[in-house]
Amino acid sequence: MSPLPVFASPGSKRELEEGETFTPRFGPDGLITAVAVDAESGAVLMLAHMNAESLARTLATGEVWYWSRSRSELWHKGATSGQIQTLVEMRVDCDQDALLLRVRVGGDGGCCHTGRRDCFYRGVAYDAESGAVTLVPRAS
Repeated sequence: MSPLPVFASPGSKRELEEGETFTPRFGPDGLITAVAVDAESGAVLMLAHMNAESLARTLATGEVWYWSRSRSELWHKGATSGQIQTLVEMRVDCDQDALLLRVRVGGDGGCCHTGRRDCFYRGVAYDAESGAVTLVPRAS
């Protein structure tokens, strides 16, 4: 594996928003939000979090690593399922506190631990008359 990159500390607001230096802004918990989308279709696959090490490993290996909040450990996506996410492109938002990962998914192409293609398989429905909020299957 290549040496892991080291990230610079954020500079001025102008440098953060307009500069060329990647200075990811991790939250107080040491994490940054990452949204994975299918590189071909643009479909949203999943939302996860990265710490500095998982972000650095992703850049160094070209395969996506996350930080599992529930297990408190590094998570090489697909290491056990075969659903390896190969990084095609990484984008950062304007204030560098969120990432967009364009990926190709290996194995059976799924991403969700429920066995589905993506984690966003239900919609939220609100009935204004009754005030009920329910989950409904999302059309594929």
